[in-house]
Amino acid sequence: MAQATQEFGDWPLKRLMTEVCGSGHKSADDLTRAQATEAFERILAGEPDPTTLGAFWLSNRWKRNTPEELGAYVDVMCDRVEYAEPDVDPVDCGANYDGKGRTAILGVAAGAVAAAAGTPVVVHSGDRVPTQKQDSYKHVLDELGVHTELTPSDSADMVDETGFGFYYQPAFNPAIDDLFDRRDQMGVRTFVNTVETLANPAGASVHLGSFYHLAFAKKVVDTFVESEFHDLDRVLMFQGMEGYDDVRPGYTKVAEWDAAGDGAGGASEGDAEAAGSEGASFTDFEIETADYGMDLEEEDLAVDDVAVESAAITEEVLAGERDGAFADAVAVNAALRIYAGEDVDSIEEGLDAAREVIDDGSAYDVLEAMREF
Repeated sequence: MAQATQEFGDWPLKRLMTEVCGSGHKSADDLTRAQATEAFERILAGEPDPTTLGAFWLSNRWKRNTPEELGAYVDVMCDRVEYAEPDVDPVDCGANYDGKGRTAILGVAAGAVAAAAGTPVVVHSGDRVPTQKQDSYKHVLDELGVHTELTPSDSADMVDETGFGFYYQPAFNPAIDDLFDRRDQMGVRTFVNTVETLANPAGASVHLGSFYHLAFAKKVVDTFVESEFHDLDRVLMFQGMEGYDDVRPGYTKVAEWDAAGDGAGGASEGDAEAAGSEGASFTDFEIETADYGMDLEEEDLAVDDVAVESAAITEEVLAGERDGAFADAVAVNAALRIYAGEDVDSIEEGLDAAREVIDDGSAYDVLEAMREF
């Protein structure tokens, strides 16, 4: 936490509420980058009283944050993150930290499969993060006997040694973790729930995430572009179950952004500078899991105890002891990670690679290496 003597500018949260963003979702103005930066610096310093902070968070939710605001919030957070980059360049998987409550978490299994196929993967989460405070990556890994309360340096070593790494929010992002109690009192999500997933603690060049609506994928891409800290090469996002980075079965949209452009000649200098969701490098397309020979719906992936059953599913699928809906879902999620890392040219090729490493046992070997780390 910053000291109480920290100096700020001219925009305390109460003034921002009165003069800029507090008049309701139809008439509120957006914050400038400088105003958003100062606001989040005050929040992380513990300066606003609880009433003013709650009102500010709620006004941001009502009016909906712009990419410029979110980019400023991300940069303030990243200034306080303890980064530890592995030697390899993994795919950063940014799932909602407040978890899932109805369907299995498939990202541990999918990440192990991707790692076995040659695409290193990083995941990160906290522990019962508000508002849902449900099961997340940490809890599945705990059930599998994988150490999770690691220092950032240990997490980086884990990526290099196993191909799969877990970064623990209280260790690499303590400034956001310190907001736990205040966030818990809100009862609704705030912009903190969005920006914490964009921390990218391994300094990866590729981000994988999920969305409910395509407009949110565009906003995430534009937020990365607005960020002065991040310098990503690629973003892949899809419609996920419960807002998590497990792709929704059946028909779903996939959004893809490439900083270098997706044409043979790449992006022009102007495109590279603009390169947001309106740039030539942003595309979206549809996939249908039935086209891959998969007969599954979201209800087929429902579980009663998310952490315990997700761990059991992970173990069984990687050991080749389970087929059907869960095995198919793990394979397609692994394929998306391999495709995001540009280690294959299509999702179909990613599926072939995923199934091969499950069949030959190398995916299970990654899980064993994670346990031994």
